[in-house]
Amino acid sequence: MSPRETVIVRTGSANLASVSAGIERLGMIPRISEDASLVARAGLVVLPGVGAFGPAMAHLHERGLDNAIRSRVESNRPLLAICLGMQLLCDSSEESPGARGLGIVPGLVVKLPASVRVPQMGWNTIQPSGNASLLQESFMYFANSFAISQIPAGWEGATTTHGVAFASALERGALLACQFHPELSGQAGLALLRRWVERSIIGEPQPC
Repeated sequence: MSPRETVIVRTGSANLASVSAGIERLGMIPRISEDASLVARAGLVVLPGVGAFGPAMAHLHERGLDNAIRSRVESNRPLLAICLGMQLLCDSSEESPGARGLGIVPGLVVKLPASVRVPQMGWNTIQPSGNASLLQESFMYFANSFAISQIPAGWEGATTTHGVAFASALERGALLACQFHPELSGQAGLALLRRWVERSIIGEPQPC
């Protein structure tokens, strides 16, 4: 594989066109795949997702992609998870009772409160935690009905409020997970993608 190639996992429920376009804007080469061996060994991997937790996890499990993704994280190899992709990292979700997630991030994905518009569709602010290295305070574009309620112990990230506060991003090692869509978030989202790519390739994000 070319070092400029970025593998985008076909989850069966993702808007792959916008993610591919975001990767291309950084001068990288997107490669959509559901080949578990390729996902395990690729230099950079994106786990996107738009849809329901249970069917997406079933798709990953049927193709051995769940183990390939766990192996990447255990080996501290670069992974970017977006929207449903972030939720799939968790143990389970209220959206699909009985479905097991990847178990990388501890906890349950919960539904946003009925007191606000659900799904949340539009722009909202992310507030990074103190030691986050990639995330910066900015407006990002969201499309979600479910979320992780808080940043787990041992992780950095960002929080956002939509009725209640929730974890809108997580960072640890070479893993970045975003509940929002950086590929749809204008210059701020593109800058975040660039920082993730640069850290993945050369070890640290460069000034924007």
